[in-house]
Amino acid sequence: MDFLEPRYIPMNRRRRIYEGKAKILYEGTEPGTLVQHFKDDATAFNKKKHQIVDGKGVLNNRISEHIFSHLNNMGIPTHFIRRLNMREQLIREVEIIPLEVVVRNVAAGSLSQRLGIEEGTMLPRSIIEFYYKSDELGDPMVSEEHITAFGWASPQEIDDVMALAIRVNDFLSGLFLGVGIRLVDFKIECGRLWEGDMMRIVVADEISPDSCRLWDINSAEKLDKDRFRREMGGLVEAYQEVARRLGILMENEPPASGGPRLVQ
Repeated sequence: MDFLEPRYIPMNRRRRIYEGKAKILYEGTEPGTLVQHFKDDATAFNKKKHQIVDGKGVLNNRISEHIFSHLNNMGIPTHFIRRLNMREQLIREVEIIPLEVVVRNVAAGSLSQRLGIEEGTMLPRSIIEFYYKSDELGDPMVSEEHITAFGWASPQEIDDVMALAIRVNDFLSGLFLGVGIRLVDFKIECGRLWEGDMMRIVVADEISPDSCRLWDINSAEKLDKDRFRREMGGLVEAYQEVARRLGILMENEPPASGGPRLVQ
């Protein structure tokens, strides 16, 4: 299937498949594809806190594209095909595994709260945690026993997900360290990609400052959604800084009105 020149259909003429807290999925331009639209909604604590932040969706779309393109080039399978415009990506349709996979390198957030570990403490090794995707239940933490008992994923699929998470962590840690950012932790989702009778597990959803904790390596300044969760302000400015360091925004370029201007 050739995804290089897909037939673009305006958003208002496409069928909406699903709407989440930060993204909308529409029917794709080709069979087996979807269009992932990034909204400006900022949410926390399972949408108990909600605000529209102008320009956030544009930045997350571009940062996630940058990261997923690198993952694809490294042979780490993902659902990402290409960016369509400032807010949308063409992705492969996958069957999402109902788990959030969290990889932690430094103690922060709920880990610090649960275990009484001071935030900022380097962990003896990276830790992988699983959370059941359910806003109604508050995305509870679950074990591999729960996952297999309730049929959310098989033991082999869990192994595949963990292997992907480790590879993504290795790549992201190096990518961000190279631009002076510490990768504290991050969340990914995975899905089953069916190709005929063959199925493989791929990285799905997004990877952006919405789903990562990113601290400046020298000052420990937070460059992620904790600025929204903790009423720190400067959310878009922090995301712009991440984009600039990754080479997505032009260096020293002031944001254009109505949102940042991005390098094409």
